[in-house]
Amino acid sequence: MKTLYEQDYGLWAEKMADLLESGRFSELDIANLVDEVRDLSKRERDRLLSSMRLIVHHLLKWDYQPQKRSKSWVGTIQRERKNIALYLEDSPSLKRYLTELWLNKMYGVACDDAFGETGLTFPKACQYSVSEILERDISLN
Repeated sequence: MKTLYEQDYGLWAEKMADLLESGRFSELDIANLVDEVRDLSKRERDRLLSSMRLIVHHLLKWDYQPQKRSKSWVGTIQRERKNIALYLEDSPSLKRYLTELWLNKMYGVACDDAFGETGLTFPKACQYSVSEILERDISLN
């Protein structure tokens, strides 16, 4: 038999919120609540890493296709930097993902994305630092 969680996630979430609000803790679906709370943290992390990946993706194109630089690339890099700043403002603990280890993981994905758009091959080792990703000056001038 399927649980409410499997049948109707939205209704399940509303019911869990109502039970929490009314203090009826013994009726809570603890196992699924624990999973959902853990997933919240992963979603926040993934948003941050997605922004990092997009910045690297565009920096690769910027560095390896200077003749094709565009306002769109600048806009994407600036937007994703702002997104990272907002994520960190909301959840300062996300700073623990702004490391060379996570940057290297995102670099591989960004290389694949940039290859798909350009057909160019990029260095296997990440050539960027976290501070460069977050602060490097990018302008069309």
